[in-house]
Amino acid sequence: MRILHVSKVTGIAGSEGHLLRLLRGLAANELDVQLAILEDPRYPVDSFFAAIQNSNILTYRIPIQFHVDLRTLSQLKSLFQHTRPDIIHTHLFHADLYGLIAARQAGIRVAISTRHNNDKFRRNPIFKIANRRIMRLADKVVVISNALCSFVAEVEGIHADKIVTIPYGLEPPPENRGEAVRESSRADLGYSSEEEVIGIFGRLIEQKGVDVLLNAFEAIYRQHPQARLLIVGDGPDRKALERQANQLGLEKVTHFTGWIDQAQRLMPACDMIVVPSRWEGFGLVTLEAMGWELPIIASRTSSLPEIIRDRETGLLVPSENVEALASAISLLLQNPEYAKKLGQSGYERLITDFSVDRMVCATLDLYQKLVERD
Repeated sequence: MRILHVSKVTGIAGSEGHLLRLLRGLAANELDVQLAILEDPRYPVDSFFAAIQNSNILTYRIPIQFHVDLRTLSQLKSLFQHTRPDIIHTHLFHADLYGLIAARQAGIRVAISTRHNNDKFRRNPIFKIANRRIMRLADKVVVISNALCSFVAEVEGIHADKIVTIPYGLEPPPENRGEAVRESSRADLGYSSEEEVIGIFGRLIEQKGVDVLLNAFEAIYRQHPQARLLIVGDGPDRKALERQANQLGLEKVTHFTGWIDQAQRLMPACDMIVVPSRWEGFGLVTLEAMGWELPIIASRTSSLPEIIRDRETGLLVPSENVEALASAISLLLQNPEYAKKLGQSGYERLITDFSVDRMVCATLDLYQKLVERD
């Protein structure tokens, strides 16, 4: 069976990391797996291309410079006609737009789309009309959480019979999760063993709620002078967030690292991971934190309560509630043994419920059913 995935790539973040794991898992099951990257030539994604090449997955780089770029459609159609895959599997909006149309023009029998986030732009009335027409070309729409399933059905108007839920999967890091790794990571970032490091990982955009965490951290720092805030990631809101940190008097105890490849390797330096998102399609950073046995504090919104069991594998607080977030952080700082227990339970849940094998097997089963149906 030949499967050709299509995705617009701008770096290696949540959806791209998922795609790498999924493709490697599918290839390990002796499928002929290929990938078409939609890439803006002005911003090449060499790091992603190198990562996928290391997995020996045949990859094509298709240029796309504008939201409407008919050359992209033409090149994808030619690629599909040449490679003749059994299934086209698209990820993210641009791949849906060009990949699904090109698949039908090329006579590909089965097409699937995966939804990775409940993006605000999908509520736009004009977008909703266009999206519904495009989604008629997909045989199935894969979603990565039950919350996203509800969003796709209610907001996008996709019939429930067309939706398949397959959560993300993640393998825990192979490194020892012990004290030596923690101290080494802290030393790399300049933290001492006495400092209490609160980490947030992700794009610096409104969705992620970094501004909420900064406001909560102001109260935390007054109560816990050894507390430090580590903000790993980059994005359009970075300057505004740096200004906010300065205005709150937190500039000396807040570290903005900017974009870092394989950022999760910095997680062992943290005492906890905070995910104060306003909405989330899944929240892959939660699985990454579980892999390092770290306690998680997250918003009780979207998909996050599906991953984190409150007071069992982490703590859930109302979204945008500064006081509740500060209280939860303080609770874990004051109770390190409880925090450690939450981290251990999270690791066990990752192994049981969110393995890569589980994700790959569910995807394989979907492929097989669709090919046999046709």
